[in-house]
Amino acid sequence: MSKLFESTSIKEMILANRFVRSATWEGLAAVDGAVTQRLIDVQTQLALGGVGLIISGHAYVSREGQAGNWQLGVYSDELIPGLTEMAAAVHTAGGKVALQLAHAGSRAAYRISGLEPIGPSVMETDAGPAGRMMTVEDIKEVTETFARAAARARNAGFDAVQIHAAHGYLLSQYLSPYFNKRKDDYGGIIENRARLLVQVLKAIRKAVGPEFPVLIKLNSEDFLPAGLTVEDMVRAAVMLEEAGIDAIEMSGGTFLSGKNTPSRIGKQDPEAYYEAAAEKFKLEVSVPLMLVGGIHTIETAERLVALETADYISLSRPLIREPALVNRWKSGDRRSALCISDSGCFKPVFEGKGVYCVVEEREKRRAGSGHPTE
Repeated sequence: MSKLFESTSIKEMILANRFVRSATWEGLAAVDGAVTQRLIDVQTQLALGGVGLIISGHAYVSREGQAGNWQLGVYSDELIPGLTEMAAAVHTAGGKVALQLAHAGSRAAYRISGLEPIGPSVMETDAGPAGRMMTVEDIKEVTETFARAAARARNAGFDAVQIHAAHGYLLSQYLSPYFNKRKDDYGGIIENRARLLVQVLKAIRKAVGPEFPVLIKLNSEDFLPAGLTVEDMVRAAVMLEEAGIDAIEMSGGTFLSGKNTPSRIGKQDPEAYYEAAAEKFKLEVSVPLMLVGGIHTIETAERLVALETADYISLSRPLIREPALVNRWKSGDRRSALCISDSGCFKPVFEGKGVYCVVEEREKRRAGSGHPTE
C-alpha cells in the first residue's frame, strides 16, 4: 500500500492517511461568523471523500481581526454550539478536523467590523496608511485572544487547532520585514519578528493542555522585496519546534505578492511550488511537515513522501473541484486532479455565493444544454 494511505498520529490525533485539506475560505458562514448548514455540508463531504485531516477556513479570533464577509468566527463563546455541530458532523463522517485560528492584522476589513485594523506597523497602501501600530498591551491582548479561541475550539470538539501565520495575515506580518518595521523587541532580526508567534503558541499550549495538537501554517517565503526569506522561515520553524509545535504546514506568498507567487495557471510552474524550501526545512527541523502548493498528481504526492521532503500532502483548490479526490486515488484511479488552478472558485465567495468550482458548473450547464464542453 502507498505510504500516502497509511495511518499516522500527531499527538493524540490519529489520522487515516497523509492527506490534509489545507484551510480554504469557504465564504459560507453567517454574517456574524456562525456556522451554517452549508458550511457543515462542505466539511462532511471532505470527510466522506477520504481526507485524513480537514483544516477549516480561517476563523477570526477577534472582531477587529475579521478579514472578510461570511468568514467563520471563533471570537465568542456564543459561536461554540455551531462549531460543536460542525466538528461532530465531521466525526460522524469518519474524519478529523482542525480549526484554523486567524487574525487579519493590517488587512482586516474595517468597513465590516467598524474597528481600526492593527498590525506590527502602519501599512502603507495606494489609498494611504492603513491601521495603527500595535502597542505592547495590544500584543498581550491578541496573544490572549488566540489562546481563548483555541480553548473554544477544543471545547467544541475539534481534534486540533492551526495557527495562521502565512499569506500576509497578522502573525505573518510580524514575521515579514516587508510589513514589520518595528524597532523594539518585536522587530528587526528574525528572533524578534518571531517573538509574538512563539508567545501565541505558548499561550495556546497553556490553554489547551500538553496533548492537544497545535499546528501552524507558515510561508516558505513572501515573494516580496525585503520580505520573509526561506532562511528566516527555517529559523522561525526551529524556534517553534523548540517551543513545542506539533506540525508545520508550508505555503507561500501574500495578498501583495501577485504574479511573483508560483502558479499553475497556464501550467507556468511545476507541481509542489515550495519543494526546494521544504528540503531546506527538513535539514534543520524534525516536526512533521505538511506541504501545500500546486500538487495535482498522486505521483508527485508519493514522491514527496517517499523522499521525506514532506510528511503530509495538503490540498486546497483540487478538493474544491473534487471533495472525493483522495478516495478516487485510493481506489486506483490515478488520473491527475481535475482542478485547473485558475482560482475562479473564489469569485463566487466575493459575491456571497460561497466557494465552488465554476469550471465544473459551466461544464454541467453545457452538458445539460446539449452543447459540447471545452
